[in-house]
Amino acid sequence: MDAGNTDRIRRSFAAQAMMATLGAEITAVAEGAVEITAPILPSATQQQGYGHAGLTFSIGDSAAGYAALTMLPPDTEVVTAEIKINLLAPAIGDTLRARGRVIKPGRRLVVVSSEVHALKDGTETLIAVLQGTMVPVPG
Repeated sequence: MDAGNTDRIRRSFAAQAMMATLGAEITAVAEGAVEITAPILPSATQQQGYGHAGLTFSIGDSAAGYAALTMLPPDTEVVTAEIKINLLAPAIGDTLRARGRVIKPGRRLVVVSSEVHALKDGTETLIAVLQGTMVPVPG
């Protein structure tokens, strides 16, 4: 993957106010794969003190969407058409890490998935899996 495409992904991500609000950042970009991490801030917890499912979903969706964008032409963006989440365990830890990947690229639809892990004391726990469809749109 060329540096120009990586820069495009990072610029697009930086323009997302939601990701900035969550403290999320892109930590890896490769063709068909993007990794996003976010701290579990006090403002992103639920009533029992775990990371909120909304945080889990948000970074999982973004990682999957940006993975799709890595495989599309420079004048293209993506929007989520649908995405499903299975929550597997509570988000216990300091940080969440979402790894998005492309399952099947296409000109009209891109099938994607992501896994979200909670990190605590150097241990990763799989807390959610997402699968969905991204739609390429003009940039």
